[in-house]
Amino acid sequence: MTRTHTRAATPRLALALTAATVMVATNLYGAVTAHAEDNPSVPPGTEASASAPVEVDPNDPDLKLPEGGTLAEPKVLDIKQVVEDEAGEERREDTNADVKFALQAEVLFGKDSAKLSGESKARIAAIADEIKKQNATRIRVFGFTDNLGTSAHGDVLSKQRANAVQDILESELNDANVTYEVRGYGEQYPIADNSTESGRKKNRRVEVSFPRTES
Repeated sequence: MTRTHTRAATPRLALALTAATVMVATNLYGAVTAHAEDNPSVPPGTEASASAPVEVDPNDPDLKLPEGGTLAEPKVLDIKQVVEDEAGEERREDTNADVKFALQAEVLFGKDSAKLSGESKARIAAIADEIKKQNATRIRVFGFTDNLGTSAHGDVLSKQRANAVQDILESELNDANVTYEVRGYGEQYPIADNSTESGRKKNRRVEVSFPRTES
Protein backbone atom coordinates (compact mmCIF):
# COMPACT_ATOMS: atom_id res chain seq x y z
CA MET A 1 0.00 0.00 0.00
CA THR A 2 1.38 3.38 -0.94
CA ARG A 3 1.71 5.66 2.04
CA THR A 4 1.24 9.32 1.39
CA HIS A 5 2.28 12.03 3.80
CA THR A 6 0.42 15.23 3.20
CA ARG A 7 2.04 18.44 4.16
CA ALA A 8 0.07 21.55 4.70
CA ALA A 9 1.18 25.04 5.53
CA THR A 10 1.35 25.58 9.28
CA PRO A 11 -0.21 29.01 9.70
CA ARG A 12 0.17 31.00 12.87
CA LEU A 13 -2.99 31.80 14.72
CA ALA A 14 -3.20 35.00 16.77
CA LEU A 15 -5.79 34.80 19.53
CA ALA A 16 -6.61 36.89 22.58
CA LEU A 17 -7.42 33.76 24.57
CA THR A 18 -5.11 32.88 27.46
CA ALA A 19 -6.99 29.95 28.99
CA ALA A 20 -6.45 27.23 26.36
CA THR A 21 -4.20 26.49 23.44
CA VAL A 22 -5.77 24.87 20.40
CA MET A 23 -4.16 22.12 18.39
CA VAL A 24 -5.39 20.82 15.05
CA ALA A 25 -5.10 17.13 14.14
CA THR A 26 -5.63 16.06 10.55
CA ASN A 27 -5.96 12.44 9.44
CA LEU A 28 -5.48 10.92 6.02
CA TYR A 29 -9.17 11.25 5.28
CA GLY A 30 -9.07 15.01 5.70
CA ALA A 31 -11.06 15.24 8.92
CA VAL A 32 -10.02 18.07 11.20
CA THR A 33 -10.69 18.21 14.92
CA ALA A 34 -9.66 20.79 17.52
CA HIS A 35 -8.31 19.68 20.89
CA ALA A 36 -7.23 21.47 24.02
CA GLU A 37 -3.50 21.15 24.48
CA ASP A 38 -2.50 18.69 27.14
CA ASN A 39 0.33 19.08 29.58
CA PRO A 40 2.89 16.57 28.30
CA SER A 41 5.34 15.02 30.75
CA VAL A 42 7.64 13.70 28.05
CA PRO A 43 11.24 14.02 26.85
CA PRO A 44 12.24 16.93 24.59
CA GLY A 45 10.72 16.58 21.15
CA THR A 46 8.09 14.09 22.32
CA GLU A 47 4.47 14.91 23.09
CA ALA A 48 1.58 13.06 24.66
CA SER A 49 -1.87 12.60 23.17
CA ALA A 50 -4.34 15.49 23.33
CA SER A 51 -7.21 15.55 25.81
CA ALA A 52 -10.85 16.33 25.11
CA PRO A 53 -11.78 19.91 24.15
CA VAL A 54 -12.70 22.32 26.91
CA GLU A 55 -16.28 23.59 26.71
CA VAL A 56 -16.75 27.27 27.50
CA ASP A 57 -20.10 28.91 28.30
CA PRO A 58 -20.02 32.33 26.61
CA ASN A 59 -22.76 33.55 28.98
CA ASP A 60 -20.90 32.68 32.15
CA PRO A 61 -20.72 35.89 34.24
CA ASP A 62 -17.28 34.91 35.49
CA LEU A 63 -15.99 35.39 31.94
CA LYS A 64 -16.87 39.09 31.95
CA LEU A 65 -14.04 41.55 32.42
CA PRO A 66 -14.13 43.47 35.69
CA GLU A 67 -14.66 47.20 35.40
CA GLY A 68 -11.44 48.78 34.19
CA GLY A 69 -9.99 45.44 33.14
CA THR A 70 -8.32 44.84 29.78
CA LEU A 71 -7.57 41.79 27.65
CA ALA A 72 -4.05 40.41 27.52
CA GLU A 73 -1.97 40.95 24.41
CA PRO A 74 -2.73 38.47 21.60
CA LYS A 75 -0.50 35.38 21.61
CA VAL A 76 0.72 33.41 18.62
CA LEU A 77 -0.26 29.81 19.24
CA ASP A 78 1.24 26.72 17.69
CA ILE A 79 -0.70 24.58 15.24
CA LYS A 80 -0.07 20.84 15.08
CA GLN A 81 -0.92 18.73 12.05
CA VAL A 82 -0.82 14.96 12.48
CA VAL A 83 -0.85 12.52 9.55
CA GLU A 84 -0.86 8.77 10.17
CA ASP A 85 -1.01 5.91 7.70
CA GLU A 86 -4.05 3.65 7.80
CA ALA A 87 -2.27 0.85 9.65
CA GLY A 88 -0.81 3.23 12.23
CA GLU A 89 2.73 2.09 11.42
CA GLU A 90 4.04 5.56 10.67
CA ARG A 91 3.00 8.97 11.93
CA ARG A 92 4.15 12.48 11.01
CA GLU A 93 3.57 15.53 13.20
CA ASP A 94 4.18 19.08 11.97
CA THR A 95 4.20 22.19 14.14
CA ASN A 96 5.42 25.69 13.45
CA ALA A 97 8.78 24.73 14.92
CA ASP A 98 9.38 21.01 14.38
CA VAL A 99 8.76 17.93 12.27
CA LYS A 100 8.52 14.53 13.98
CA PHE A 101 8.26 11.06 12.49
CA ALA A 102 7.26 8.09 14.65
CA LEU A 103 7.79 4.56 13.31
CA GLN A 104 6.47 1.46 15.05
CA ALA A 105 9.26 -0.97 15.96
CA GLU A 106 7.53 -3.85 14.12
CA VAL A 107 8.06 -2.17 10.74
CA LEU A 108 11.73 -1.56 11.49
CA PHE A 109 12.99 -4.55 13.45
CA GLY A 110 12.33 -8.18 14.22
CA LYS A 111 11.04 -9.16 17.65
CA ASP A 112 13.48 -8.21 20.41
CA SER A 113 16.00 -7.19 17.75
CA ALA A 114 17.84 -4.00 16.77
CA LYS A 115 18.67 -5.20 13.25
CA LEU A 116 16.93 -3.14 10.58
CA SER A 117 15.11 -4.79 7.68
CA GLY A 118 15.53 -3.77 4.04
CA GLU A 119 12.10 -2.12 3.93
CA SER A 120 12.81 -0.16 7.08
CA LYS A 121 15.94 1.34 5.55
CA ALA A 122 13.81 2.74 2.71
CA ARG A 123 11.46 4.33 5.27
CA ILE A 124 14.39 5.96 7.07
CA ALA A 125 15.85 7.16 3.77
CA ALA A 126 12.55 8.94 3.08
CA ILE A 127 12.86 10.72 6.45
CA ALA A 128 16.42 11.71 5.51
CA ASP A 129 15.05 13.28 2.32
CA GLU A 130 12.68 15.43 4.41
CA ILE A 131 15.55 16.44 6.69
CA LYS A 132 17.43 17.64 3.62
CA LYS A 133 14.42 19.65 2.45
CA GLN A 134 14.21 21.35 5.84
CA ASN A 135 17.99 21.96 5.92
CA ALA A 136 17.95 20.62 9.48
CA THR A 137 21.29 20.18 11.25
CA ARG A 138 20.01 19.05 14.70
CA ILE A 139 18.28 15.68 14.79
CA ARG A 140 16.82 13.77 17.72
CA VAL A 141 16.42 10.01 17.53
CA PHE A 142 14.58 8.50 20.51
CA GLY A 143 13.76 4.83 21.07
CA PHE A 144 10.91 3.47 23.21
CA THR A 145 9.61 0.03 24.22
CA ASP A 146 6.56 -1.38 25.97
CA ASN A 147 6.60 -2.47 29.62
CA LEU A 148 7.10 -6.20 28.99
CA GLY A 149 10.38 -7.63 30.24
CA THR A 150 12.72 -5.84 32.61
CA SER A 151 13.13 -2.09 32.59
CA ALA A 152 16.90 -2.48 32.11
CA HIS A 153 16.40 -4.63 29.01
CA GLY A 154 13.98 -2.08 27.57
CA ASP A 155 16.46 0.74 28.14
CA VAL A 156 19.21 -1.14 26.31
CA LEU A 157 17.02 -2.32 23.41
CA SER A 158 15.45 1.10 22.82
CA LYS A 159 18.90 2.73 22.71
CA GLN A 160 20.22 0.08 20.31
CA ARG A 161 17.26 0.65 18.01
CA ALA A 162 17.71 4.42 18.13
CA ASN A 163 21.40 3.93 17.29
CA ALA A 164 20.48 1.73 14.31
CA VAL A 165 18.13 4.38 12.90
CA GLN A 166 20.71 7.11 13.50
CA ASP A 167 23.33 5.10 11.59
CA ILE A 168 21.11 4.99 8.48
CA LEU A 169 20.27 8.68 8.75
CA GLU A 170 23.95 9.55 9.05
CA SER A 171 24.77 7.42 6.00
CA GLU A 172 21.97 8.97 3.94
CA LEU A 173 22.70 12.56 4.92
CA ASN A 174 26.49 12.29 4.80
CA ASP A 175 26.82 15.75 6.32
CA ALA A 176 29.45 16.58 8.92
CA ASN A 177 27.45 19.63 10.02
CA VAL A 178 24.55 17.51 11.27
CA THR A 179 24.52 16.67 14.97
CA TYR A 180 22.47 13.92 16.62
CA GLU A 181 20.89 13.42 20.01
CA VAL A 182 20.25 9.69 20.42
CA ARG A 183 18.50 8.28 23.48
CA GLY A 184 16.78 5.11 24.60
CA TYR A 185 13.91 5.72 27.00
CA GLY A 186 12.75 2.11 27.33
CA GLU A 187 9.23 1.86 28.75
CA GLN A 188 9.13 5.52 29.80
CA TYR A 189 6.69 7.94 28.13
CA PRO A 190 4.11 5.50 26.70
CA ILE A 191 1.64 7.00 24.22
CA ALA A 192 -0.92 4.20 24.62
CA ASP A 193 -2.21 1.71 27.22
CA ASN A 194 0.36 -1.00 27.96
CA SER A 195 -2.37 -3.34 29.25
CA THR A 196 -3.33 -4.29 25.67
CA GLU A 197 -1.24 -5.61 22.80
CA SER A 198 -2.51 -2.88 20.48
CA GLY A 199 -1.36 -0.30 23.01
CA ARG A 200 2.01 -1.94 23.53
CA LYS A 201 2.51 -2.02 19.76
CA LYS A 202 2.12 1.76 19.61
CA ASN A 203 4.55 2.22 22.49
CA ARG A 204 7.26 0.18 20.74
CA ARG A 205 8.55 2.92 18.44
CA VAL A 206 11.43 5.10 17.26
CA GLU A 207 10.88 8.84 16.87
CA VAL A 208 12.95 11.15 14.66
CA SER A 209 12.44 14.90 15.12
CA PHE A 210 14.14 18.01 13.79
CA PRO A 211 13.48 21.76 13.40
CA ARG A 212 11.47 22.81 10.37
CA THR A 213 12.31 25.64 8.01
CA GLU A 214 10.49 28.86 8.81
CA SER A 215 7.81 29.52 6.19
